[in-house]
Amino acid sequence: MERILPAQQIADAVAHGRPRGNLSDLYPRWLGARELMRHGRNPYSAEVTREIQQGYYGRPLDPGRAGDPKDQQGFAYPAYVVFLLAPTVDLPFEAVQAGFRWLLVGLAAASVLLWLRVLRWRPSFRAGLIFIVLMLGWLPMVQGIKLQQLSLLVAALIAACVACLAGGWLFCGGALLALATIKPQLTWPLVLWLLLWAGGSDWRSRRRFVFGFGLVMLLLLGGAELVLPGWWRMFIAAIEQYHRYTQGQSVLTVMFGTVAGRILDVLSVVACAICVWNLRAESSSTEAFGQATSLVLALTILIIPMSALYNQVLLAPAILALLWSESLGRPVLPALRLARMAGAILLVWPWIASMGLSLAYFSLTLPLRQRLWPMPFYPSLMLPVLVFLLALLDTWRSQARPLRESAPAE
Repeated sequence: MERILPAQQIADAVAHGRPRGNLSDLYPRWLGARELMRHGRNPYSAEVTREIQQGYYGRPLDPGRAGDPKDQQGFAYPAYVVFLLAPTVDLPFEAVQAGFRWLLVGLAAASVLLWLRVLRWRPSFRAGLIFIVLMLGWLPMVQGIKLQQLSLLVAALIAACVACLAGGWLFCGGALLALATIKPQLTWPLVLWLLLWAGGSDWRSRRRFVFGFGLVMLLLLGGAELVLPGWWRMFIAAIEQYHRYTQGQSVLTVMFGTVAGRILDVLSVVACAICVWNLRAESSSTEAFGQATSLVLALTILIIPMSALYNQVLLAPAILALLWSESLGRPVLPALRLARMAGAILLVWPWIASMGLSLAYFSLTLPLRQRLWPMPFYPSLMLPVLVFLLALLDTWRSQARPLRESAPAE
């Protein structure tokens, strides 16, 4: 991320005349928030978009240049994201950028501990520290920190939300989930699952989650309407434009084509829905609830219309749940054992490839570096598919196990 990948990107930019500015994914949101909060300007406007491009790319994009990036870097977020960024708008962006990077590191470490709590896994201090180090060195996490991606903030808010639910703080969990909707595409499957869970059983106590979520959403939506009337129409137009110039596709449509991919998207949603439907009565303090939630997050990575690597940080709870299941030493079918081994290879390959390329950096010629740099990214499409399938099977087996254990002996 510091030497091999930037060198390839710089060489490619020079060859095609592409501009390179600060390339921080936080910058478009920060600048839009600053212009709205300090000057009352519309962050969705074409004028602000050109100013964003000036900082992000180093100059405004020129539609007449074939080599210019297609991503316009417009303010394609709900307007209420400005409330989270408001404390930073009076600071220089360089300070905000540095502080946000360290914030993401701290949130990543905390998220590991939160998910272990949700899954009711209490590893030793040494094992927990290893998990944190591996999380910080995981390729999606490293890329997200490098880019200062808000997806990592959303992932941390989701982890805090589910940990609050597991600890019985349902109102707080709902409030945190509302804040996580600054990226709606990453949260809507989880919102549907948790609303189903809240209404599926024990409404008297679980309604606190719904009240917390609903109240904070009303405050965010109402506050955004006050600072920018009619923002939701601008946001919808910005999202439509974003999908038009990025041509975003889900992981499954990228792998299998539009028709087959969409069919597989629907089948994945149906399979996940059937699985979690049977768990809607589970208490939030149980391992089964944590498994179901991690399964929904793994589904999210499959079906959202974007395949960016940094979004795969949402696979972390499903991976931890699978590791926890494996550590229990429960008997599994040989085919499932092979699938888990394949998943393990896909998971560790980026570390192997990255370390190999880094060690061989000084002995590789420039043309060879430009051919080998994608090696760590090879499993980036297969890993979400395999993690989802393994998580689906593991969750299903966990449901069937109590039935087998409670069946009378012949």
